[in-house]
Amino acid sequence: MTLQQLKYIVALDHKRHYIKAAEDCFVTQPTLTIQVKKLEEEIGTIIFDRNTTPLTPTPIGEILIAKAKSLLREAEEFKEIANNNTSNITGYYTLGIIPTIAPYLLPYFLDSFLKNNPKTKLIIKEMQTELIIEALHNGTLDIGIVSTPLEDKNIREINLYQEPFLVYCEDQNTFGSSEVVTQDDLTPDNLLILEEGHCFRNQVLNICKENETYKYKAFSFESGSIQTIKNLVKAGLGYSLVPQLSIQEKEEKVHLKHFKNPKPTREVSIVVNKNFTKEKLIENLLVEIKNTIPKEVTEINNYMKVRWK
Repeated sequence: MTLQQLKYIVALDHKRHYIKAAEDCFVTQPTLTIQVKKLEEEIGTIIFDRNTTPLTPTPIGEILIAKAKSLLREAEEFKEIANNNTSNITGYYTLGIIPTIAPYLLPYFLDSFLKNNPKTKLIIKEMQTELIIEALHNGTLDIGIVSTPLEDKNIREINLYQEPFLVYCEDQNTFGSSEVVTQDDLTPDNLLILEEGHCFRNQVLNICKENETYKYKAFSFESGSIQTIKNLVKAGLGYSLVPQLSIQEKEEKVHLKHFKNPKPTREVSIVVNKNFTKEKLIENLLVEIKNTIPKEVTEINNYMKVRWK
């Protein structure tokens, strides 16, 4: 078994076509085909089902390909450490960011980061938390931005900020005349939430103390978009909880109520595989984000972290 053979099966999984995979690896199609076959014979396992179109991995093949990606990444990190190359961040890196953070955080720091790091190219993907964790494990993602803690021993978390939750309602008379609310003021009736799969949904339900007894009768609408929910609130169809950075316009203030201290917040962090060696990339992202985000998430000190699961 060789690292080159592992590269071939990873390329074949990506392209699902022998000729395209061979071109990707700069070898001839017969060379790639022979080496993949030799690897399968050596380990006594069929990695790809040749009877499907396009080519697909077998169930055990999917596991082996994920492991191959991890081994190739570790081999690359081994070379970087040996060559003292951990501070060089020239090249392409994949960044996964959850949908309830991406549209609000990226506009703050992305432009300045790219200008200050012109040799670093980011491939940015909106992904839900569980997919980001999986991709960090198998090496298909370099870095992530998610709500933490993940409590995963194979992933390192670098805290960015605590983002307060706000009550988004039809007008400031909702839940009484006070400008602030407590968790006990909230009711399940007319609560609009994100659809399942979003960690932000779980956090909202944790704040609202949702329980199984009224889960199905209370939540009449679920959406994949915070903006859609905000529009429905403005139309008088309910209320919701939103993250601080999602408030983009001054006109929205008439729809907001703040929580009393300690304010419920979500912790937002950079996350990487524990073997990730590009410390300069982490440092530069950290600096750009902290230098550009609003004071509402940098100066908060009396808060209560809300778990996402």
